[in-house]
Amino acid sequence: MLLEVCCNSLESALNAEKAGADRIELCSELGVGGITPSYGLIKLVKQRLEIPIHVLLRPRSGHFTYSDTEFEVLLSNIEVCKEIGIDGIVSGALNANNLLDIHKTRQLVEKTKSFHFTFHRAFDWIPNQQKALEMLEEIGVDTILTSGAQLTAEKGLEHLKELNDWSTSVTIMPGSGVNFENVMNFKEAGFKAIHCSGTTFTNEVAIQDKISMNSQRHLVENEIAVTNDRIVRQIVQVIK
Repeated sequence: MLLEVCCNSLESALNAEKAGADRIELCSELGVGGITPSYGLIKLVKQRLEIPIHVLLRPRSGHFTYSDTEFEVLLSNIEVCKEIGIDGIVSGALNANNLLDIHKTRQLVEKTKSFHFTFHRAFDWIPNQQKALEMLEEIGVDTILTSGAQLTAEKGLEHLKELNDWSTSVTIMPGSGVNFENVMNFKEAGFKAIHCSGTTFTNEVAIQDKISMNSQRHLVENEIAVTNDRIVRQIVQVIK
């Protein structure tokens, strides 16, 4: 059974390899489900690791319906990954109804023909997953990372088994909440790969009397924060 570890830093990546992971998924900001890591992080991880590195391409947090400019950034990051020489891409796109955006996803797959392509957990928002699975197999996706449309893969285990039965070429890789206590459930169910982060918290500092730097206003999933030119123009007019 292949173990993929989701890593959010160089230290995490080094620890995952040292512990025996078969490959890593490199990303940033686990608290929002992951976004694309920086160029510098990708480059350093590639230099220091021997195991395969898959990179999450997700230009922002929130939903998975991307504007033209956001998709342009996605395609640009593919070129960065090619330049650095990583082994796989983790990405995908939905439309405004949370159906599979087959047009954009096909473009991503075609742009990454030399890579292993994993369709990420946007899959868990798709209503007709059997149909989506067939479409992803048709365009050449290698792996689907999914929790079985539940908050955790343990809760979604029965549906994950259905997905595994429906699959003819795609590897169904359970992820979300996978840990030491429940991982054997997935192995015994016949899955070929599993995804976990294996994180603990460290580097604690005292911030009891400090204001929060987190912005709850921006932690929404159904809308995307964008700089508004009208608002900026108003401020420019005042100060200039």
